[in-house]
Amino acid sequence: MEYVYAALLLHNAGKPINEENVTKLLSAAGINADQARVKALVATLDEVNIDEAIKTAPIAMAAPVAAAAPAKVEEKPEAKKDEKKTEKEEKEKEEAALEGLGALFG
Repeated sequence: MEYVYAALLLHNAGKPINEENVTKLLSAAGINADQARVKALVATLDEVNIDEAIKTAPIAMAAPVAAAAPAKVEEKPEAKKDEKKTEKEEKEKEEAALEGLGALFG
């Protein structure tokens, strides 16, 4: 995913998305770039209009998928409190992650 982020960052900065720039950007972020992946990314994005791809990307893509409800099991009240705290923490993490994703495209 960091390779795609690098390409989006270069695009946003108006820099050409080529092997040298992607490798430099990843290195600056402390990532040891795999040259085969860099070449594949650059070759793939050569045919893509990134602005158009961003406009047509489904927004719901980042929405979490609802899991199937587990079978009802009788729980102790303490377990329910812990479960509520865990659900709240997970929701906060998801919201923070979505805000971060929004910053990438905004």
